[in-house]
Amino acid sequence: MATQWPRMNGGPVPMPTNRTINATGKRFITTALVLALAAGVAGCATDKFTTGSIGRNSGKPLEAMSGGELHTATAALGQSYARNPTDKRIATNYSAALQMDGDADQSLAVMRKLAIALPKDRDVLASYGKALAANGQFEAALDAVRRAQTPEYPDWRLVSAEAAILDQIGQKDDARQLYRKALELKPNEPSVLSNLGMSYVLEGDLRTAETYMRSAAQQPNADSRVRQNLALVVGLQGRFDEAEKIASQELSPEQAQANVAYLRQMLAQQNAWSQLKDQDKPKSATN
Repeated sequence: MATQWPRMNGGPVPMPTNRTINATGKRFITTALVLALAAGVAGCATDKFTTGSIGRNSGKPLEAMSGGELHTATAALGQSYARNPTDKRIATNYSAALQMDGDADQSLAVMRKLAIALPKDRDVLASYGKALAANGQFEAALDAVRRAQTPEYPDWRLVSAEAAILDQIGQKDDARQLYRKALELKPNEPSVLSNLGMSYVLEGDLRTAETYMRSAAQQPNADSRVRQNLALVVGLQGRFDEAEKIASQELSPEQAQANVAYLRQMLAQQNAWSQLKDQDKPKSATN
């Protein structure tokens, strides 16, 4: 399977377009709340610290890799990690790769071990919070992210990460308040705008979501993940050709086509499900 729009590796997060997505669908189409954490907690203290790509010499981010490429990259990172498990950059990249490769449990184990080794490191606590959230351990994730924050010098990445966790537990109003606080700290930051857009995706307000996504994608420092989320939101509204065009800027033509094909299938299933529910309504009314 090709690499797709961000995958859902954590607990059950409601998707407004289809509440009956199977396990493959959950892996294929992720809410960007896990993405939000990936973008939000990486590099909290330094721009050189990143979970978005493999190594200094690789220009290809994890989320743009095919399934085979991702698996190969994860194995290579695992070898580096085995040689130096307390290296912050290696361990965090390995954890991110494991999570995207579908092994959220091992991803969490890697970050837990690093958090024990570096209990006061803000970057590590933040990434540990991401791994906890991806495993559905939201209260522990909130604790880790909040412990990483310094109230007198708040970090916008951590504010956004906390908001993403709150979104996953249904506290959308508190989440959006924090997203806006993050935007005050870092105006027009594309990852925060994208996260805020995804908050509206979870609510089913795709038009508002697209507004934020487009604003995010238009920023000069927007990355692949942000633009892939825009493609996702456009596709969820049934504008498949446009979604494929956007996705093709980030993925191979085959990957982009595979994404859109899945979206078509998912939305068709959603329509069928809605029709079945509508057919049941008169029966229920007569009972």
